Order: sequence, then C-alpha cells, then structure tokens
Amino acid sequence: MKTENVIVEKSKAFAIRIIRLYQHLETKHKGFPLSKQLLNSGTSIGANVNESVFAQSTKDFVSKLKISLKETNETGYWLELLVATEYITDKEFQSINTDCIELKKILISIINSTDNNSK
Repeated sequence: MKTENVIVEKSKAFAIRIIRLYQHLETKHKGFPLSKQLLNSGTSIGANVNESVFAQSTKDFVSKLKISLKETNETGYWLELLVATEYITDKEFQSINTDCIELKKILISIINSTDNNSK
C-alpha cells in the first residue's frame, strides 16, 4: 500500500491550480508576461519536492526543499502583484494564496525538523 506524502500531494495540487490560473490569465490577457513567471515558479515547487523524494543524501533533500521554499515565496510575490493590479480578484487571491502559505509552512517545518534531526 502506498503511503501518502502530504507535501508531494499538496504541491502537485497547487501546481494544478497554478496551471489553471495561467490558462485563465492567458485566455483573458494573451501574452501577459507575469502569467509565465507565475507558471514557472508555481510549478517548480512541486518539481523540486518530487526531486527531494529521491535525494541522494539528507543535504540534497534539504537543498531541494529549500529551492521549493524559495519558489513558494516567489509565487506568493507574483500572486500579490496580480491582485494589486486587478488581474485576479481578491477572492481568487485569497483562495490560492492560502494554499501558497500552507505549502510554505509545511516546507519550513520539514526543513527545520530534518535539520534538527541530522545534528
């Protein structure tokens, strides 16, 4: 039986939401550069989390998750710009940003506990 990996599942679900938001932005605002930035950072979170699953060492594992954390922070920035410039509504922002913040908290927790356990 496959065990559930919360960060893998949540980062994948978040990436799907980001892709859908990208598609929405591209439909309404063809070629809008910010949507591509959002797509890149928002999907990179899950890509790096997935790489961490097969990390070669604890150091490599933490490194991949730290990259995911940086990408989460960047994604939050793009989301803030999108709502501030009214490309997305406040309701849309609150919904997806809540997920972004949750990912950030989970990543920080995993990184901190891994660092503490490896000392």
